[in-house]
Amino acid sequence: MNREDQLYPPVKMLLEAQGYTVKGEVGAADVVACRGDEPPVIVELKLRFSLSLFHQAITRLGISDLVYVAVSRPEGRQARRMLKDNLSLCRRLGLGLITVLPDGRTEVHCDPGPYAPRKSAKKQTRLLREFQRLQGDPNAGGATRHGIVTAYRQDALRCAAYLADHGATKGAMVAKGAQVPQATRIMSSNHYGWFERVATGIYQLTETGQAGLTHWAYSWEPAASASLPPDDLAAI
Repeated sequence: MNREDQLYPPVKMLLEAQGYTVKGEVGAADVVACRGDEPPVIVELKLRFSLSLFHQAITRLGISDLVYVAVSRPEGRQARRMLKDNLSLCRRLGLGLITVLPDGRTEVHCDPGPYAPRKSAKKQTRLLREFQRLQGDPNAGGATRHGIVTAYRQDALRCAAYLADHGATKGAMVAKGAQVPQATRIMSSNHYGWFERVATGIYQLTETGQAGLTHWAYSWEPAASASLPPDDLAAI
């Protein structure tokens, strides 16, 4: 679908099947549906999710509590994530969400109504743990050009610095000397490509690791720190 008016017939059919009388472009609303003495259902149509779509829908909440947004179902590599994120936003705003498939079928993902998301104690614990383990304040809030410094990266840097000073070393010695209890696991996982295993339990620094020490020189200091693996931080 490449025009918003192509969304109208499937949405109208969906509402009419539920006993509504449906009309398009009523006042400022794209679609209005009425059924008996019930409050009107308002639907805002857009080919894709946008800030203006949500602005319009929020404005319509001043008329009725039954407001939906309807968009063409997202396609492509990021489609699932895009749909999930915008579904969450609709729920937070009290909006309903309808998607229209290329063949004209419709899918209602949520209906309008109040929404109180459950807090995740697990994610909160991860966030606070990372806060406590991160040494100093190496990241400017909102800045991503240089990359994000995590407690895990800081521990990897301590391991790299120890190897740079001492050469190939057994993991247990790196753990003690760099004060990184998870040193062997970090070097074995080699998430950043900084380490190379030269014998059982013995690691040395790679050229990439040498470059990493230079690139991230500002972001760490020799200190003890327990580690959160990168995937744990991503789950916060």
